[in-house]
Amino acid sequence: MTPLRILFLVLAVWGSLHPLALIFQWFAENGISLTGLIAAWRSGWASAALFWDLVISAIALTAWILAECLPRRDRIGLLAIPATFCIGVSCGLPLYLFLRSRRV
Repeated sequence: MTPLRILFLVLAVWGSLHPLALIFQWFAENGISLTGLIAAWRSGWASAALFWDLVISAIALTAWILAECLPRRDRIGLLAIPATFCIGVSCGLPLYLFLRSRRV
């Protein structure tokens, strides 16, 4: 495995563990409420800007994944889509780059 692939894998793991740990901490303090979590993300201007930045990035990443994977029938790359929307762009993007780089 190349150093670049290792970097993508490390970033995908970090991009899943770190945000999930913070979300679980929020759930522990505030109860399990997805609507409450989304409301907290949109509570101030700075967090709302970051929220929409990540939503738009997730949509763009999904479009890119679909545009590359569907014509090539590369179904394994599609795993990055649920990772993006269930965990975050910080996991989905490096995961997709890791999966995509396996052909090199």
